[in-house]
Amino acid sequence: MSLFKKFFGTGNDSSDEERESEFNTSPVDSAPADEKFTFNFKKNGGKFLYCENLDEVREQFENILEENDWFESEVVCYEPKLYTLLDENKLTYENPKNPKFLFASCENLIADEGAVLFSSNQIKQNKPNDLPDNIVILATTSQILENKSDGLQVIKKKYDKEYPTNITTIKYFEKAKEEDFLHYGSSAKNLYLLLLEDL
Repeated sequence: MSLFKKFFGTGNDSSDEERESEFNTSPVDSAPADEKFTFNFKKNGGKFLYCENLDEVREQFENILEENDWFESEVVCYEPKLYTLLDENKLTYENPKNPKFLFASCENLIADEGAVLFSSNQIKQNKPNDLPDNIVILATTSQILENKSDGLQVIKKKYDKEYPTNITTIKYFEKAKEEDFLHYGSSAKNLYLLLLEDL
């Protein structure tokens, strides 16, 4: 709509707006899930680090530690499969009193929201507000799914009998610039994602 029509109006404003909205579909909406996730995750304020192999994961993890001066600090981590990376960098994860960050994997990455889906397997019974403000996630490209319901279906199939509890997503990775009712009750996290190519 032209500037003059916005100021002075015309008799058929609504039809102009309808025509505009028909043609203004975002290219992100029709993008593949991995591109959509990357776009939405960055838009939410997440820090995205793509890794082709485990050596790159180690290197990027060390870069994160260096950037934040987290070497030889305490960490929250509930997953024994991740302890090796913490041990290599002299990070303490047993009964941390003052943890600098949470190091975890996730259940899935949700493309349409740019969110990270967790369960009790990664964060126990903690609510997002109870977790440290800084989070480092290790995930794989095969964990990217289109939406939350796809993520819940994968969890249901994966765990069959021992269904995890405390399934939640975190999708705000920076403080809201203004008070926004969409952010109400959610705490922003400084989140780094180490995304390992596995496809």
